[in-house]
Amino acid sequence: MGCAVGHASAGWHLTSLALRRVVIPPIGAIGLLVLGSCRKAETASVGLAGVRITPAVAKPEFTLRDVRGRPFDFQRETRGKITLLFFGYTHCPDVCPLQMANIAAALKRSDRKVVRDVAVVFVTTDSARDSPQRLAQWLANFDSSFVGLIGTEQRVNAIQAGLKFLPQSVRDGAGPDYTIAHSAVVLAFTLDDSAHVLYPSGIEPTAWARDLALLAGTGSLPARP
Repeated sequence: MGCAVGHASAGWHLTSLALRRVVIPPIGAIGLLVLGSCRKAETASVGLAGVRITPAVAKPEFTLRDVRGRPFDFQRETRGKITLLFFGYTHCPDVCPLQMANIAAALKRSDRKVVRDVAVVFVTTDSARDSPQRLAQWLANFDSSFVGLIGTEQRVNAIQAGLKFLPQSVRDGAGPDYTIAHSAVVLAFTLDDSAHVLYPSGIEPTAWARDLALLAGTGSLPARP
């Protein structure tokens, strides 16, 4: 169990409830409502595999430590980049490795300009087990350019709450093999420092590569038809 996603009659809701297995909603779900705000997500513009967010999510301001122990100012370090932001943890058995593997595969088939213009930032929701060394090694299994960030549980949850979009991460179980319920989505921030689209788990590398080329080529979403 790597994230928590539940169904609702009008679409699907992100929740912080621990579920026994991940349920991934259909990409074309319409009228997705996100907990904690009145923000809606709808089917994205023609040509994008992701899901449009209305209104857009502003790029958050926060500083956490990277895997080398250096402060990483998220806004400053990702300025001028198409930035993919994901909250997860290295012991996640399903969603986290799937998302990272699909993005890494997409970048491997992308043009150099796209690769240069894209930043992938992974914020751990499990600072108790995700040491800098473990997080660095885990991310390197996918792509050595991926940025790993570590903060306290309280700080990371505050960042997610500040986005008014992602649910706080919740630990499930008391033993050393506990799992963490967390969001399954990647937020894609474009050059206007806003996320207009999100990516649920299960987007194939081919679709990721196509979307990244579109986002990197325009700096924003294609116009709606």
